[in-house]
Amino acid sequence: MRRIAWLLLAFLWICSVSAAKIKYPGKRTFIYRYALTDKTPTPYSLDKPQRFLSHQSLERRKRQGLATDSTDLPVCKQYIRQFQMKGTKVIGTSRWQNTVLVRSSDSLLLASLDSLPFVKKSICVFASPDSTDVTGDVRWYVHEDFNRWDSVKNDPYGMARQQIETLEGIFLHEKKFTGRGVTIAVLDGGFQNYSRIPAFRYTEILGTYDFVRSRDEEAIGGFESIDHGTKVFSALAAYAPEVTMGTAPDASYWLLRCEDPLTEQPVEEDYWTMAVEAADSLGADIINSSLGYYAFDGGRGNYRLQDLDGQTAFISRTASMVAQKGMILCNSAGNSGMGQWKKIGVPADAPDILTVGAFDRNRKLAAFSSVGPTQDGRIKPDVVAQGAPTVLISGRGTLVHDMGTSFSTPLVCGLVACLWQALPHKTASEIMDIVRRSASQYHEPTNIFGYGIPNFRKAFNEEVRNDE
Repeated sequence: MRRIAWLLLAFLWICSVSAAKIKYPGKRTFIYRYALTDKTPTPYSLDKPQRFLSHQSLERRKRQGLATDSTDLPVCKQYIRQFQMKGTKVIGTSRWQNTVLVRSSDSLLLASLDSLPFVKKSICVFASPDSTDVTGDVRWYVHEDFNRWDSVKNDPYGMARQQIETLEGIFLHEKKFTGRGVTIAVLDGGFQNYSRIPAFRYTEILGTYDFVRSRDEEAIGGFESIDHGTKVFSALAAYAPEVTMGTAPDASYWLLRCEDPLTEQPVEEDYWTMAVEAADSLGADIINSSLGYYAFDGGRGNYRLQDLDGQTAFISRTASMVAQKGMILCNSAGNSGMGQWKKIGVPADAPDILTVGAFDRNRKLAAFSSVGPTQDGRIKPDVVAQGAPTVLISGRGTLVHDMGTSFSTPLVCGLVACLWQALPHKTASEIMDIVRRSASQYHEPTNIFGYGIPNFRKAFNEEVRNDE
């Protein structure tokens, strides 16, 4: 691993956050999701997938023997134009679910478009607050002294050793499996100062995209408005010897913002879906999503416990398709264990993903960690990792200890990348199965701990023996 004298980095301009009262501008805005009946007429065909899928996406499918299907075809452009001709703005589509997302200040107009012959059904997924004050983020720059970082001399893992060691991840790193050649898309709500923090100086960030701001010009806040994504990213990618270390420091990353921190509305399921489909096209191998939902502002679109079947929620239907495209989704279980809900949220209920819960320093389930099972009886979470607390880097560049399944998830995600680097001939589904089978209670799973704590040393060694 590379090494640098981190403690000589004394000062850096870093961003601090203060809460302020702000208002949504202009007229009220409404966004509707329209599910379409078909994808015809279309100039595209499955015989020539290179016309609508990237080379990286097709190569990933080819390696795993996965064929393209109708869900890969783009949404019909003629249908999109008809929405635009009605005076609305189309702000996005989902090819996997064949939906169109449309915005207007005229809710009656949006509701009337349900009568278009190619519309199967519609739903209002966003209504902006009506001149209501919302707590937002205002930023200014302050000096931050990196000499204040705690360090552990002669230990490259620094304060992060325990959270990686409990998963036997250091074993993979010592074998030079650090995520190199694997691409991870991080879906989150904001990546404050990601480009200024020295621990990411050598991280290969392939690009960024803001699905919230790009799809809704009236959205308040921006890509760097909060640091939740920064903390998640640090658990994956940080490289600060003797201070902290991520689980996949040599992986390549896309940072995709799809969560609006100011509101909680069903449209975020659409933003998330667009981000996942973008990750597919960008050639991502793995997706880390420390996001989940079950209740929305004003009760619009709330889910019920009986909806946790992996197919009812729009976002879960998307999640359940990720492995079919050759990618692995690692998603947080949720932090509702101490509340009335208690259960996992969506898309954590989806099949064919790794849903990650959290345990504490004593390897006991964190009280906040959401539990299973799914409504149709599947074990959830799949696995657990240290999330009470996790050592992270904040958006101010400081070393912090924070709690949540949001932070246990990237610990697993990064090591999944390292394992896949070591076993490149395996498919996404096979890698997920290997991780589950390596876990501490695979033969006696529960809906609290799932299959248990994954052991990446065991996962690697058993597969190497099996392949001999």
